[in-house]
Amino acid sequence: MIDLPEALLLARVQFAFTVSFHFLFPAITIGLASYLAVLEGLWLKTGREHYMDLFRYWIKIFALVFGMGVVSGIVMSYQFGTNWAVFSDKAGPIIGPLMAYEVLTAFFLEAGFLGVMLFGMQRVGKGLHFMATLMVALGTFVSAFWILSVNSWMHTPAGFAINAEGQFISAGSWLAIIFNPSFLYRLAHTLSGAYLTTALIVGGVGAWHLLKDRGNPRARLMFSMAMWMAAIVAPLQILLGDLHGLNTLEHQPVKVMAMEGHYQSHPEGAPLILFGIPNSAENRVDYAIQIPKASSLILKHDLNAPLAGLDTVPEADRPPVGTVFWAFRIMVGLGFLMALLGALSLLARARGKLYEWRWLHRYALLMGPSGLVAVLAGWITTEVGRQPWTVHGLMRTAEAASPLAAPAVAASLLAFIVVYFAVFGVGVIYILKLMAKPPSLHEPAVPNIPERAAGITPAVALRPDALAAE
Repeated sequence: MIDLPEALLLARVQFAFTVSFHFLFPAITIGLASYLAVLEGLWLKTGREHYMDLFRYWIKIFALVFGMGVVSGIVMSYQFGTNWAVFSDKAGPIIGPLMAYEVLTAFFLEAGFLGVMLFGMQRVGKGLHFMATLMVALGTFVSAFWILSVNSWMHTPAGFAINAEGQFISAGSWLAIIFNPSFLYRLAHTLSGAYLTTALIVGGVGAWHLLKDRGNPRARLMFSMAMWMAAIVAPLQILLGDLHGLNTLEHQPVKVMAMEGHYQSHPEGAPLILFGIPNSAENRVDYAIQIPKASSLILKHDLNAPLAGLDTVPEADRPPVGTVFWAFRIMVGLGFLMALLGALSLLARARGKLYEWRWLHRYALLMGPSGLVAVLAGWITTEVGRQPWTVHGLMRTAEAASPLAAPAVAASLLAFIVVYFAVFGVGVIYILKLMAKPPSLHEPAVPNIPERAAGITPAVALRPDALAAE
């Protein structure tokens, strides 16, 4: 029999695996839903068919990504009852209502209007269809609102009390729970990351088709819109990330120590370590390339401000420094490369070369998937940096796990890996095939499948889980 710590590690790996898959899909749908609303709104305002062609082109991709996100989210949620039953019991009075609000608001909003958005173009008026698209976009935002509120509460718990059974309960103000200290920072940073991720994907697809046919007007339009978004949102994302980092320093300083690689305290200004190899055994960063006192300048806005290090923290309360250190650098490095792409697109636009500079198109194509990598690296930084806590400072991850044997967790993990790569791998390949096809004149819309012919009722046809099954 394998002892519990190994079962705990497998349970953590399983949740990390499933949530990593799931997190990528909302990162696309949140931004893509808003992009579709913008395209349809511009089509209604200007009457230009290019906007509607792009709307029909991207709505097929949105439908597939949305369906995969629903399926992966349902699978992930079951683990709260199987692998993390103690957490569900202790934190359920707080987590449960917030997740219920997400279902009652966002899920029903999306389920009620998604079918109209996908299949109703020829069945309802233009105004009603546009409203359905707006409601789906709003639903993705509302869903992110509640889920990030839950996640943020686990990082910066507030507004709670602990009852006689050791459960977290509301202390009387749900607003304090919902709008906990890190929530608004995390919400702004995550949403802007989702919009930027979508812009980079759209820009990458547009660049791909411009490299094949520079005169394609729809590829030009999608590339131009994406580059405007990158030029505006990438610098904003860096600013929001800095504000989120300062909030983290206030409420979770140990996470920032790991991000910065500060094993030792610095009483007279801490260096900014650009690169190096964290060595937790020796409590140092080997081969460090650093800028003296720059970390104090960034975090405290004072070159000589003291910063505490991990030497002030018991080893049992430290996160895995190497993982957090490198995930943070991947996220930040990609963020600056995104900002560079936006700046270069502005230069090309100013010189009238936005559709002529093929090296810019190749750069945009290369950066196409970078948003997905960056949001995943950001999630790893945030969640691994919280360790060893599930509810920061109050419940350790080891205390939150179900008392399962390692073979049981290993079997389910293996099953998830096989099924996920098989099912979602096929879905991703099909999405890439859709993207490889250039947007055309009078782009075909999502087929209007007659409900009777499909063997489903109209009510079921409008549900996102039915869409995923189709």
